[in-house]
Amino acid sequence: MSHLPTLIADLALILICAGVMTLLFKKLKQPLVLGYVVAGFLASPHMPFTPSVMDTANIKIWADIGVIFLLFALGLEFSFKKIVKVGGSAVIAACTIIFCMILLGIGVGMSFGWHRMDCLFLGGMIAMSSTTIIYKAFDDLGLRKKQFTGLVLSILILEDILAIVLMVMLSTMAASHNFEGSEMLGSIAKLVFFLILWFVVGIYLIPLLLRRARKLMSEETLLITSLALCFGMVVLASHTGFSAAFGAFIMGSILAETIEAESIERLVKPVKDLFGAIFFVSVGMMVDPEMIIRYALPIFVITVAVILGQAVFGTLGVILSGKPLKTAMQCGFSLTQIGEFAFIIASLGVSLRVTSDFLYPVVVAVSVITTFLTPYMIRIADPVSTFVDNHLPVSWQRVLRRYSSGSQTVLNHESLWKNLLLAMTRITVVYSIVSISVITLSFRFVVPLFKNSLPHFWASLLGAVFIILCISPFLRAIMVKKNHSVEFTTLWHDNRANRAPLIATIVIRVVIAALFVAFVIAGLFKASVGLMIGVAVLTVLLMVWSRRLKKQSILIERRFFQNLRSREVRAEYLGEKKPAYAGRLLSHDLHLADMEIPGESPWAGRTLADLNFGKRYGIHIVSILRGKRRINIPGGSVRLFPFDKIQVIGTDELLNVFSSAMSSGAAIDTDVYEKSEMVLKQLLIDENSIFLGKTVRNSGIRDKFRCLVAGVEREDGVLMSPDVNAPFEQGDVVWVVGEKEDIYELFLHQ
Repeated sequence: MSHLPTLIADLALILICAGVMTLLFKKLKQPLVLGYVVAGFLASPHMPFTPSVMDTANIKIWADIGVIFLLFALGLEFSFKKIVKVGGSAVIAACTIIFCMILLGIGVGMSFGWHRMDCLFLGGMIAMSSTTIIYKAFDDLGLRKKQFTGLVLSILILEDILAIVLMVMLSTMAASHNFEGSEMLGSIAKLVFFLILWFVVGIYLIPLLLRRARKLMSEETLLITSLALCFGMVVLASHTGFSAAFGAFIMGSILAETIEAESIERLVKPVKDLFGAIFFVSVGMMVDPEMIIRYALPIFVITVAVILGQAVFGTLGVILSGKPLKTAMQCGFSLTQIGEFAFIIASLGVSLRVTSDFLYPVVVAVSVITTFLTPYMIRIADPVSTFVDNHLPVSWQRVLRRYSSGSQTVLNHESLWKNLLLAMTRITVVYSIVSISVITLSFRFVVPLFKNSLPHFWASLLGAVFIILCISPFLRAIMVKKNHSVEFTTLWHDNRANRAPLIATIVIRVVIAALFVAFVIAGLFKASVGLMIGVAVLTVLLMVWSRRLKKQSILIERRFFQNLRSREVRAEYLGEKKPAYAGRLLSHDLHLADMEIPGESPWAGRTLADLNFGKRYGIHIVSILRGKRRINIPGGSVRLFPFDKIQVIGTDELLNVFSSAMSSGAAIDTDVYEKSEMVLKQLLIDENSIFLGKTVRNSGIRDKFRCLVAGVEREDGVLMSPDVNAPFEQGDVVWVVGEKEDIYELFLHQ
């Protein structure tokens, strides 16, 4: 009998326990994450009544892979553009909640006399609510369409990205074992640098790679390619000092901007579910019943801190963002649990060996309790908010109403100066980071190659020319972008006092570009400061005047934004998302509505010129979506077909009238069904038949009586397929198919 490897036996035990528990928890309508945790507890060495996993070290490796897949899948569902769309309310609320909950966690840990790193990691664990659990709770309670749930989901999106940042910062603190402000700022700067670099380079290159290889991409190759990119970024992130989970999340968020994102997400989901299950089972294996009993008081205190802290700080954060009290309390009471990120941060502390053994099971116990209480907390939000509102002093109510109405105006007001300076800063930072990366890589790999092949002077000269040519499109963008924008020209012509600051913005950006060139020259040549400055200024002026460089810079930026918007453009083309101009119509009481031509509509098959919707109903068809084909601004000769999806512009009243006309025109009366019933009859050809001696073709059975000859039965009883050119003979039995009235008419003339 062959020996079964320990890893396979352990995996079998884990999956059997996980399978049984997931079925049980599905039956109980509880989150599957808790089922995995219980399965891990049953398979752990701490449970004496069930078989136990023998080699926990191998399971730990599989769990680490599970974290990578979980964060990669989370990145695929995430988009950096979502941060812009969630609005100021979600940003203020999320930052308030996370900051206050971290301080609360640190305070609770210190009150028990725990080590400094235990307190810090505890704050990070209880700061993040569970996206999975809240999604499920909203679905179970039928609240997904409520107004406050949109804000809750926006807060969760921001908490997810801030959780990644927090993990990086905790890793840095754990490695340095100190909390110096300068080192923390350095870590944050490093994080921002690589985050922007990887995102910009990834968005520019990866969609291009996938587009070029699209004809070669089957589901198998797409899965392997996306996982290769994921683990490649994991290795790159690890080499630059970040966690593997951070690299997986970044690659997922980059691929989320491609048109293949949905396919990749669907293909990765089974792999993510498998390894994610192993991770959560490994979480349950860390639960020691004796540890939970020993730390029952901290578990109780932390549970209360999570529930009250999230409810209070969540409500406070949403109120600060300008929302009414009831909405704020609904949001705050929905966030009163911790979940998957608490486990991930806890496993991070264990892997870095900076947290105590008791912290992991304590956090798991708190997560189980708060998850169980989540639906009840969401339900009591309404009565509690009503009670608070009824007992709140009138002056306080007046202040809250005034603040919620006034803050919206403050949040939405943006000046021309603010827009211009933010745009210039964003362009300068992004292109500076790309330029720094190009310079660093060139000095690391390209310049040594030149020096090994050429004399020192010529190698340095060739290296300088190569580096400056590579960074010149980015330096030109830093100097020139936004100098002819609407904001810049409006401010220039609006007031003479604006001209000096505007010129100063140009001069500052020119100096930044010149410093890059001077740095390259200084790194390769020994020259005086004056000479370096002169060469740098002359070089950047040539960059500004170069038309070829201008064209190249525009093409690079256009390609980047095309890749960034490719998924949205595709969704608009397929009708999955309304065009951007649809929102601008609302200010003019116009709407863009999607409607579908019914299969039985009398409009089907007719041209737009014949239907003349503009004159009859006052609406206009701007697009027709037919399968994966889109016809924009269709002409009068275009025909409508059944199940065409049309995008129509009009006012609410006109669209309602048009929709009613489309529905009523597609209705079918009962007598229509009865008249269209098909029957099969046998027609005998005798000596008096008008069809005797005639062929099927010229008998008129099809053309005149609208019936079909299905077969002809001769005297020998053989039913033959009709020959359209063969004449009917006496004694033939003709099998005829047609509508009832047509068959009756046929027999009447027979």
